[in-house]
Amino acid sequence: MIDALARSFTPENLKDVARHGLTTAVFCCVIAVALAASGRGGWVSQLIYSLSIGMTSWLVIDIGRLLMAGRSDKRWPMGLPGILLVLGGAAIGFLGGNAIGDAWTGKPMLEFRTFGPDKFASTLMITLVATIAICYYYYSRGKAKYLEGQIALAERDATDARLKLIETQLEPHMLFNTLANLRALITTDPQRAVAMLDRLNSYLRVTLSGSRSLAHPLAAEFQRLGDYLELMSVRMGARLAYRLDLPDDLRELPVPPLLLQPLVENAIRHGLEPQVQGGEITVGARREGLRLLIDVCDTGVGIDKARAPSEDGGFGLAQVRERLATVYGPQGSLSLSALPTGGTCATITLPLPA
Repeated sequence: MIDALARSFTPENLKDVARHGLTTAVFCCVIAVALAASGRGGWVSQLIYSLSIGMTSWLVIDIGRLLMAGRSDKRWPMGLPGILLVLGGAAIGFLGGNAIGDAWTGKPMLEFRTFGPDKFASTLMITLVATIAICYYYYSRGKAKYLEGQIALAERDATDARLKLIETQLEPHMLFNTLANLRALITTDPQRAVAMLDRLNSYLRVTLSGSRSLAHPLAAEFQRLGDYLELMSVRMGARLAYRLDLPDDLRELPVPPLLLQPLVENAIRHGLEPQVQGGEITVGARREGLRLLIDVCDTGVGIDKARAPSEDGGFGLAQVRERLATVYGPQGSLSLSALPTGGTCATITLPLPA
């Protein structure tokens, strides 16, 4: 029972109840002015009765809807229960409000019983119409808020699913290349093949443990990248050198998993492998104002002069750009630039958490 009440009367729901009460009081003041202007009595008297009836109906309906809605996010009982709640709230408000108004003004209790048929019918109709109109207004706003929440939830689920799809596209892309290299090493260099297999097991263990989340600390991304580069070092030997530079104050910043690996793959495949001597890959993170910049630079052959730096450089770059657009929108970007000393630098720009 206590748990049910706690779920119904959350701070957010109580805030809505208070907002409804304030709006109801304003409606009651408007009705009182209209009735006083029509010659049905003094403004003070009409205000007392209008507030008494309106606020009583508000309490009955607003508290009743929370109790009846239970765990529903809509917070309004649907169908016949909802209709009966509104009609019951209007009836209780009419009787209880008139009783409060009579007591306040010193008139005989439930004086409306002495009204003529026309006056009684009009008084009852005003109460009923006003209650239904106000309840419909509250219901419409509540439904709009509920639908907005459902749309936001659907968009978030779609984004999550899209990111997971991108990740499943990237994992086989790397895995198939590694297995192909491993197959070649098994016959030519069994010892290096065993070392490569051990690195692959370590990498997959870390990958699977982090695959359940859509973000992890930047330090985890660098650690995962270190495992991948060690795996590539087994295959390339002395042709691959690397350096990872992550300042301590940036280690806990959240980033999407597998954000950097496609850039390193691209640097190895298109930058270092075409060179007989190979080269070095440097990955570093830095803060620049309200932005986080991550550089993946290589000393490879450089950007193809026939292709503009802004164009996609293959599968990996396209997926990184799509992931950045999905998570960060226009605030996330990827740019490619040629280094003066030769080679290429890919720079990811992300907004820092507020």
